[in-house]
Amino acid sequence: MPLFPSLPGTAATSDVWRRFPDKARSLPQLSEAIMRGPSPFSPGERELIAACVSACNACRYCIGVHSQTAQAFGVDPALLQSLADDPQAAPVDEKLKPVLGYVRKLTLSPARMIPADAEAVFDAGWDEAALHDAIMVCALFNFMNRVVEGHGLSLEADALKTRGRIIAEQGYDRPGRNDPVPENTDIN
Repeated sequence: MPLFPSLPGTAATSDVWRRFPDKARSLPQLSEAIMRGPSPFSPGERELIAACVSACNACRYCIGVHSQTAQAFGVDPALLQSLADDPQAAPVDEKLKPVLGYVRKLTLSPARMIPADAEAVFDAGWDEAALHDAIMVCALFNFMNRVVEGHGLSLEADALKTRGRIIAEQGYDRPGRNDPVPENTDIN
C-alpha cells in the first residue's frame, strides 16, 4: 500500500512520475546511459549489479523487476535468487565477486570504503572505467530503491516481470516514456 494518499493502491514508479513529473524528466536518460551505454560491463552484468544492490536494500520491487531484466540478458535465474537470498554466498563468476562485494559495501557502509576495496576490483582485471560504471549502477539503484520504498510501492510478481521484460526489450529511455501512460504500465 503506497504511503502517499494521492497514489493508487497498486502504485508503480510511473504513478510517482505522473504525480511529480518535474522531478522525473531526466531520469530515463540517466538510467539509459548508466544501464545501456558503453561500458566494460554487459547490460546483463549491470542488471545483476542492480539486483545485488536491491537485494542489499531488501527492495523486493527492484529485485523483481531487475532480476527479470537480467534474465532476459542471459543471467541464470538461480544466480539471481541466490543473490536475493544471500548476496555474499551467491555463486558468482570469480571476476564479478569483487565488484559485487564493492557495491554491497558501498550500499551498506559507504563511509567505510578503503583503497583495498578498489584494489580487489582492479586485481580481478577490471579498470577504473569499470569500477566507475559499477559505482554509477550502485548509486542509481540505491536512489531507485529509496524512491520505491519511500513511496511505499509494491506490485504483484506478474507486474514486476512485465516491467522487467519491457526494460529488457525497450530500454530505460524509450520513446513516450515521459508521456502520460495508462495506470501501472510504465516501469523502473
